[in-house]
Amino acid sequence: MAEFTVHTVESAPEGSKAILEGAAGKYGFTPNLLAVLAESPTALKTYTTVAGLFGETSFDGTEQQVITMTTSFINDCTYCMAAHSTISQMTGVPGDVVESLRSGSPIADPKLNALANFTRALVQNGGNADAADVDAFLAAGYTNQHALEVLVGIAQKTISNFTNHLAQTPKDDAFAANAWEKPVASV
Repeated sequence: MAEFTVHTVESAPEGSKAILEGAAGKYGFTPNLLAVLAESPTALKTYTTVAGLFGETSFDGTEQQVITMTTSFINDCTYCMAAHSTISQMTGVPGDVVESLRSGSPIADPKLNALANFTRALVQNGGNADAADVDAFLAAGYTNQHALEVLVGIAQKTISNFTNHLAQTPKDDAFAANAWEKPVASV
């Protein structure tokens, strides 16, 4: 299996250096996901661009984490589940929501639960949500705009989830307290 480099600003290809410098300034460290993606300036730029666009959607921070963590749960991405658990805690996502997302159990808030269920249906079925999934999502108060914006979040997380699987990205120390493995009894 190929070994992937966890780049530093100094070792990264020229086209990745500015993005890594920006990440280090923003987070105080360079997340290993970005350091691995730096091998391909195009892949790194694609990921960070899609992540930025997802941040511009009409979803609030908690809803964004529901989408990213649900996608990462289904894709069994231990790196992203640890990272987004940490991010969720830092940004004020309610603890019970984070725990539900980490365990794959229903979220007590019905609207957030509908968002998680819709995201799960899309990821599990390759975007083929059935009418009942769509109807339940819309009945919870979401719109067709939201349905399309869920896809932006799924796209962002699919890039990172698959990168982490392919590269076996090492976990960052910043996320160690939220290490995660998919529960055995989960769907």
